[in-house]
Amino acid sequence: MRGPHCPPPLPLPPRIDPSAISDFDFRRVLVTGHYRHDQEMLIGPRMRDGEQGYIVVTPLERKDDPGATILVNRGWISKKHQDQKLRPEGLPTGEVTVEGLLREPWKKNMFTPENRPDKGEFYFPDVKQMAELTGSQPVWVEQTMNPDYFTTLEYEQKGVPIGRPAEVNLRNNHAQYIFTWYGLSLATSIMFWLVVKKPPKDITRRVRMNKNW
Repeated sequence: MRGPHCPPPLPLPPRIDPSAISDFDFRRVLVTGHYRHDQEMLIGPRMRDGEQGYIVVTPLERKDDPGATILVNRGWISKKHQDQKLRPEGLPTGEVTVEGLLREPWKKNMFTPENRPDKGEFYFPDVKQMAELTGSQPVWVEQTMNPDYFTTLEYEQKGVPIGRPAEVNLRNNHAQYIFTWYGLSLATSIMFWLVVKKPPKDITRRVRMNKNW
């Protein structure tokens, strides 16, 4: 469910230019594929409402092109559901369609340990590292959802990842807010497809130099 000020999501192109993602941070997207639960990564510990848990990151293999796999931040689960065997309802099989935000993930700070992928320990989302580990594109989509209170409790009990809300507070950055939520003009949509799909360098350069889009 989307709020009244949320633009409709755009289909995510199969192949994405990672250098263009910063230009489309918080862009709402739709992407379809199959989750690779065998390559799941848990980032944590992460707290939610005073309870310790993890962020579930799962590669999503695109329907017609395995090479177009991306990384999906599916949301938070409690620590007691760390083992996949304890949360079968949180491991959907078959084709799924994810609605979320194309994002640049948060960065580690000086107190955050380095990831130890050889031991399956991740403390922050190093997208390039995770992409290389799973054979994915270095593209990060944060799944969004707006479950009611009782549905959220049910998800937590069953180990279904709880995604982030679709609405975003950009802390009074009005220009970014307007671009993110109201930039639905034809020009913006064309820009999204041209830049993210790795167009020829001359087209990319012309599009990025046009600051009025």
